[in-house]
Amino acid sequence: MTAVAFDPFDAEFRRNPHPIYDQIRAEEPVCFTPLGFVVLTRYDDVVHTLRSNDFSRDIEKNAILPQTPTREFRRKSVRNRSMLNLDPPDHTRLRSLVSKSFTPSAIERLRPRVQQLVDAALHSARQSGHLELIEEFAFPVPFQVISELLDMPTDRADELREWSQIITATLEFTTGVAELEKAQVAIAKMRPYLDEIISRRRKNLGNDMLSSLISVEERGERLTNDELMAFVILLYIAGHETTVNLIGNSMHALLTHPRQFAQMKAQGCSSQMVDELLRFDGPVQHTMRTPVVDTAIQVDGRPVKIKRGSLVLASLGAGNHDPSIFERPHVLDFSRKNANRHLSFSAGVHYCLGASLAKLEAEVMLSSLVKSFDKIEALADPEWRDRLTIRGVTRYELSVQPLISTR
Repeated sequence: MTAVAFDPFDAEFRRNPHPIYDQIRAEEPVCFTPLGFVVLTRYDDVVHTLRSNDFSRDIEKNAILPQTPTREFRRKSVRNRSMLNLDPPDHTRLRSLVSKSFTPSAIERLRPRVQQLVDAALHSARQSGHLELIEEFAFPVPFQVISELLDMPTDRADELREWSQIITATLEFTTGVAELEKAQVAIAKMRPYLDEIISRRRKNLGNDMLSSLISVEERGERLTNDELMAFVILLYIAGHETTVNLIGNSMHALLTHPRQFAQMKAQGCSSQMVDELLRFDGPVQHTMRTPVVDTAIQVDGRPVKIKRGSLVLASLGAGNHDPSIFERPHVLDFSRKNANRHLSFSAGVHYCLGASLAKLEAEVMLSSLVKSFDKIEALADPEWRDRLTIRGVTRYELSVQPLISTR
C-alpha cells in the first residue's frame, strides 16, 4: 500500500487540506497514520462510520489507547459530558428532551428578529465604509440570537467568546494537556455564571429555551442539574461558533469567486447556496469515532481491517469534496443539485441539532451583507485559526461601499 504523507501539523495542510485528502482518497482511502488513528476520506466510508452502530462517539469509554498524559487528564477531568460525546440510549434520551426547541417551524419564527439584528450590526459599516467581519458581524449576531433564545444577559459577551474559543480547542484531535487545562479553567469560570442564571430562572420560569429545558419532561424524565449545565454550555458554544465560522468561510469563498458573489447579490442567499457553501468550506472538518467491534472497510474489493477500540478520524471536509459524489468538488457551484448531501452537520444520530438555526442565520446574514453594499473588498487576506477540526477565519478586514440613494 502506498505511503501517504499525513501531517496535521504541517502549515500548508492546515491552510488547505484538500490536495492531501485527494491523494489519500486516491491512494490509501483507509489511511493508518503514525499518530495512531485511521483517516477516512471517501464520502461513503464517512457516512457509514457516522451512521453505523458499530462505531461509538464515546471515545473515553470505548477507545483502547495508550495511557498518555492527555488521555489520563481527560479521564480524570470528565464530569458532566456533553451530549456530543454520548451514544444511545443516553444520547437518545437527552436529544429527545431538547429537540422540541429546534423544530424547523420554531426556528423559522426567528427570521424577523435575525433580520433586525443583522440590520443593526451593519448600520455602523454603512456609515464608516469599513467592516471587521468577525467581531463586528459574524460573532455578535448569532451570539445575540442564542442569548435571546435562552434569555441570557449579554453583558459578558467578550468573556463568553474567550471561554468558547478555549473550550472548542479541545475538539482538536491533536489536543494536549495544556489545552485541556485551559479548558478546565474556562469551564470553572463559566459554571458559576451559568449556575446563578439557572438558579434565578428556576424561580421565575418564562417562555425562553432555558425555561423549557428546566421544565421539559418526557415519559417522566427530566434533565439532571449536570445534564442541564452541560447542555447550556453546549448551546452557548455551538449556538454561535458554527455560524461565526460559516460566515467567515463563506465570505472568503464569495470574495474569491466573483461570479458566485454576483449571483448572490442579484438573487439573495438561498438555502441551496448555504448548502453549497457548507460543502465547499464547512466550519467543522472532522469528527472522531471508535469501533466497538472489529470491522473492515472494502478497498478495491478487499477488506481493510480496523480493530475494535481504534481511533477513526472521519473527515467531513474530505467527504464533501469526494468526486464520486460531487462533480468538480473543488468548484463553488450554486447550481449544484446535490449540495444538500454535504456532511458539514455530520450524519446519523449526531446530526447537528442546530442545523436549521445555523442555515437560517447564514441565509439572512450573507444575503443582507452582500446586497447592502455596492462594493465589498478585502483589505487584506483573512487570518485563519490554527485549527483542523474547527475551521474558520479569526479576522477579516473589509472595505464596504454603501448603496447610493436614488432619492
